Amino acid sequence: MSEIPLPTELDILYEDDALIAINKPSGLLVHPSWIAPRRTPNCVSMIKRYLDGATVHTVHRLDRATSGVLLFAKQKEAAKVMNEAFAERRVRKTYLCVVRGYIDEEDVIDYALKEKFDKMEDKRTRQDKPAQDAVTAYRRLATVELPIPVGRYPAARYSLVECKPHTGRKHQIRRHMKHIFHPIVGDTKHGDGRHNKLWREHFDLQRLLLMATELSFYHPLTGEQIDLKAPVAPEADLLFQQMGWQGKYPIKQTRTGVIQVITDAEAEMSETDAENSN
Repeated sequence: MSEIPLPTELDILYEDDALIAINKPSGLLVHPSWIAPRRTPNCVSMIKRYLDGATVHTVHRLDRATSGVLLFAKQKEAAKVMNEAFAERRVRKTYLCVVRGYIDEEDVIDYALKEKFDKMEDKRTRQDKPAQDAVTAYRRLATVELPIPVGRYPAARYSLVECKPHTGRKHQIRRHMKHIFHPIVGDTKHGDGRHNKLWREHFDLQRLLLMATELSFYHPLTGEQIDLKAPVAPEADLLFQQMGWQGKYPIKQTRTGVIQVITDAEAEMSETDAENSN
């Protein structure tokens, strides 16, 4: 399965002297990682380059496969305050996803999750920690039945779902949806392979259908309420239109600027060319 190519620029949803937020595309790393080859494009490097080398502080994360609102701090003090806000659950997060089956109209999943560890970065961390509380509220926005057989069923059913996680465990929404037998479409780790295959073959789906659409918090320096919103990615918008879900999800763009997408290798080459021309 081929991956969706990265866009040529990143949308900036918000920026001031303390913060910067972007609409991260699916497939883009938040920061450099041992799981990807050296010089793989990542948000931190791109934003740092956009800020002429200034320090960028990560205050929360999205999985590589998840798209949507991603917030960074430009200042150490702002980062400290925002890290505390996330830890104390004072940041309101909203996600959009597509799941297998007709999910209940609304409910709250209160199911503790064992902490997931990174094989390299967390190898010194105690691995036998007890499960941590994890709570996700959700509501169904729309459904569709496709006349495509899956397994022993003559048709395939799906739901468009809005999720509001009250806690921030790793892969929380993906694992909670799996727990209630409604895995997210395109999830190769916690999903249903038969349904993932259906979407790849019939709709050319190359990504996880999970998007961070809103992030609300109080500004770490001014105390002003900030409400950040990101539209669904173009490829998701196209799919949702085919499902007849127009008007059920955010499509309005709120960007205030753009960041050019170039790889670290390209940046290094540009710097070398500049040096040689002097």
